[in-house]
Amino acid sequence: MRICIVAEGCYPYVVGGVSDWIHSLITSFPQYEFVLLAVVASREQRGRFVYELPDNLMEVREVYLQDEDWTSVSRRADRLSRRRRGLSAAEYAAVRSLMMGEDVRWHALFELFRDERLSVNDVLMGADFMNAAREVYEARDAGVPYADYLWTMRSIYLPLFLTLKTRVPRADVYHCVATGYSGVLGAMAKALLGCRLVVSEHGLYTREREEELIRADWVPQVYKGIWVEQFRKMSTLAYSYADLVTSLYAHARELQVELGCPPDKTLVTPNGVDPARFRGLPTTPPAGVADDLPADAVNVGAVLRVTPIKDVKTLINAFHFARMRDARLRLWVMGPTDEDPAYAAECSELVDALGVPGVTFTGRVDVTDYLGWMDLTILTSISEGQPLTIIESFAAGKPVIATDVGNCRGLLYGEGDGLGQAGILTHIMDVQEIADAIVRLARDPGLRARMGEVGHERFLSRYQLSQMRATYADIYRRLGAGEA
Repeated sequence: MRICIVAEGCYPYVVGGVSDWIHSLITSFPQYEFVLLAVVASREQRGRFVYELPDNLMEVREVYLQDEDWTSVSRRADRLSRRRRGLSAAEYAAVRSLMMGEDVRWHALFELFRDERLSVNDVLMGADFMNAAREVYEARDAGVPYADYLWTMRSIYLPLFLTLKTRVPRADVYHCVATGYSGVLGAMAKALLGCRLVVSEHGLYTREREEELIRADWVPQVYKGIWVEQFRKMSTLAYSYADLVTSLYAHARELQVELGCPPDKTLVTPNGVDPARFRGLPTTPPAGVADDLPADAVNVGAVLRVTPIKDVKTLINAFHFARMRDARLRLWVMGPTDEDPAYAAECSELVDALGVPGVTFTGRVDVTDYLGWMDLTILTSISEGQPLTIIESFAAGKPVIATDVGNCRGLLYGEGDGLGQAGILTHIMDVQEIADAIVRLARDPGLRARMGEVGHERFLSRYQLSQMRATYADIYRRLGAGEA
């Protein structure tokens, strides 16, 4: 069986989280051939893989959301002489339905962009797109300058149309690890190739994009709603074409249904970690890492990418106030700093500005070299799905402090399993509350031990890699056999 994984902005370019999950999934099924459709921003990321690709990953195809109009460029000889291809009445109706957001004629759009003669430039700069935009503007959005509106619509639909121009590879099953542009590719593959389609959401794409747009300075307020609506259309498309839609926890499934996913398509499939990786962890730092570490140090580990969504600045501020109350504390920030170098630099500058000692940015490391001698771990994200870092902490028997986002509450407090509390939940960006939680666990080794034991029991009961592997083995078997 051949399976096409469709991923956006993660594997194999970025480590951790969803990327680790995809890598684990592919390596878990050596009997299958995998192909990867990787959606990335631009050709600047071409081939910049940070994973050693598994032997059963046969091909990586990249889809660029910002790109040259290669259809036109490839026809330089006659580009000036040929007339721009116009849209038929049916094609115009399909484009208009997309822009209006009413009964979008997706199949007609799939067929439209299969036409080798048609370039994205032909559509976006043509009279038909301008007329459709004018219709939508007059019906819904009049009141803003039309020229700005038209260029906004072009910027919204450029990445989508480039995605629709993609020649999708043949596979028996498409597995999209998000909705969004990944979901568009999966839906198009199902419509054109007749494959089966599963969509797995680790976070809710529509909600995450909406949160980003609320904070974004580059999108004028008047246009944010149009962007959000477009992301919702793509999610609805993925849900409607999918044979199965998975989520990591029950509340995420409820939100999928609220966003329009048919309930009978949904399935909860928690993350899984291999317990063997976390047995017999070293209880002292590797040579040269912390040779001068005091014997009574209380080590706090933060396994994360140093990016704004992880809110490392709140972590640093909270640790600063906690360390003022307990000088034994040490903070180890374990994860890459190259995804957002400017933000990482700001975090380092904040440490210097506060004059807080005991903070180490390790960069990318093998967390199994560190977790064994951590006393607790912490995650101060402003958005999450079901963080693998928390499950890994549980596998290592460590208590966790986490903000109340995604499934962090369910992981720390349990979802009716009766095991108890495996850490302390805090509000996002609440520096004092997070500092209090750090100090509380630092001063109470008995509490740390009890919470660590609860977390480990919870991990064994539900979050082992073998359990996740069995779930997806059944999914692939059923879809590959044509079963519902």
